[in-house]
Amino acid sequence: MRELMKPFDPSIQRNLHASTAYLPTGPWATVLDGLCIRFPTITREQWIDRMARGKVRDGSGRIVTMDTPCNDGMHIHYQREVVDEVPIPFAETVLHIDEHLVIVDKPHFLPVTPSGMFVEQTLLWRLIEKLRNADLVPLHRIDRATAGLVMFSANRVSRSAYQALFREHRIDKRYEAIAPAMSETTFPLRRRTRLVAGEPFFRMQEGEGEPNSNTRIDVLARGEELWYYALFPVTGKKHQLRVHMAALGSPIVGDTMYPVLQEKSPDDYQQPLQLLAKTLTFVDPLSGEQRHFESALTLRLATQAAGK
Repeated sequence: MRELMKPFDPSIQRNLHASTAYLPTGPWATVLDGLCIRFPTITREQWIDRMARGKVRDGSGRIVTMDTPCNDGMHIHYQREVVDEVPIPFAETVLHIDEHLVIVDKPHFLPVTPSGMFVEQTLLWRLIEKLRNADLVPLHRIDRATAGLVMFSANRVSRSAYQALFREHRIDKRYEAIAPAMSETTFPLRRRTRLVAGEPFFRMQEGEGEPNSNTRIDVLARGEELWYYALFPVTGKKHQLRVHMAALGSPIVGDTMYPVLQEKSPDDYQQPLQLLAKTLTFVDPLSGEQRHFESALTLRLATQAAGK
């Protein structure tokens, strides 16, 4: 807790979504002119406003103004902003805090880190603001559409020890999912396949070659049409559980990406992906004690999938 309550510099939080642009020699005299040409979708007025608020800096950290000359090969650091960022109307819950770790229940629809159209409406941003600890770093990721446990490092000194748990597969993760019945399948089963980039680029697909993904799948309860599954990912490939379930002919309820990519539309908060990161279990690399964390969240269709 001592680490989390240390003096907090808000500027560190603002740098969470900092990006870098390289400005080579060109037909421009100022950094402002170069940025306007480099990023035509951002207006000159927007760049001037960011500069006035100190959100554009050079490679040495000096604030760039609208009159700063552009030198050959400059690297410019600027803070990406999303105009009219849509609020995510669901709150995260902090389940555990100690000197080294923070464990959080993430709601559906909330991204873990800034990306795309989300900067401030992310779990990392919210936690740094709430806990006043700019050293927070997620030790793993779950999809924006997925709810449940996310583990953060709160201390840069011990971070590598906890990162190794995931890298070396020394942490047991259990997910729960609601998906159509697989009446002809024997459980538990293993799905070992090779996951490769699909089309479009943000999707994954199973391909030929040596398996690089491994999931154990079991059934917790059987409803009439929907079943309640337990998913144990041994590896942590992007969209692994969603791809594996879809490939078995039982796509997770609410999945708008697998097996077929649906047309982009606003989030339907009444139809979340029925996938939950339920538990994390591991031997603490510092203390040697067994640690177990469990999400307090439940899936909306759990009762129906349990046949009740």
